[in-house]
Amino acid sequence: MPENAARHLSSMFQRISIAITAEKDHLSELDGAIGDADHGITMALGFMAVNAELTKLDLERTLPSEVFTVAASAFLDAVGASTGPLYATAFRKAAQALKQDESLSDAGQVAIVEAMTTGIKERGKGQRGDKTMLDAWIPATEAAVNARARQCGTRELWNSIVEAAETGANSTRSMIAARGRAARLGERSLGHVDPGAASAVIILRAMGDSFSSSG
Repeated sequence: MPENAARHLSSMFQRISIAITAEKDHLSELDGAIGDADHGITMALGFMAVNAELTKLDLERTLPSEVFTVAASAFLDAVGASTGPLYATAFRKAAQALKQDESLSDAGQVAIVEAMTTGIKERGKGQRGDKTMLDAWIPATEAAVNARARQCGTRELWNSIVEAAETGANSTRSMIAARGRAARLGERSLGHVDPGAASAVIILRAMGDSFSSSG
């Protein structure tokens, strides 16, 4: 990878922030159907806080794993809602995974996706079918692992990841929420896409755009 790895991750978080901010009204609209109508706002605030902290780093002397560690603390400080601890844990797990391979190789990128999904699962105690962000993250991880096994190139790897996440997010429309505030609605949560799954797709697409553009 021609670019400094930590600088690349900082640019990736900027892409995520821009993409989330652009869709924040849509995400909050989705959340309004089954939640508190603030998902887009909180996600935008979280990633803006991450970028504010990353600008304070000397990226030439920072390890990629340290970028994720800083992101975890910044996101958690900015987002007090349930989403905050979920993504903070995801970023911490990604930091741990990157300590094994700081190069941001394709295998390292798969490890990041796997680690983030593991963090979200462990923190939220959720599973596929609960109508949560995991309905996007779990299939994305499966696609990442399968693509790695096929030795796909970076662009094909991320196309597979994002496609699987989109399919997973869309599938939440036919689910009854089992976790979170939406679970209180029971069958009234049917027919609505989970906002957490929708934002997961945006995050993964921005990650893919970032890695593919320099891969």
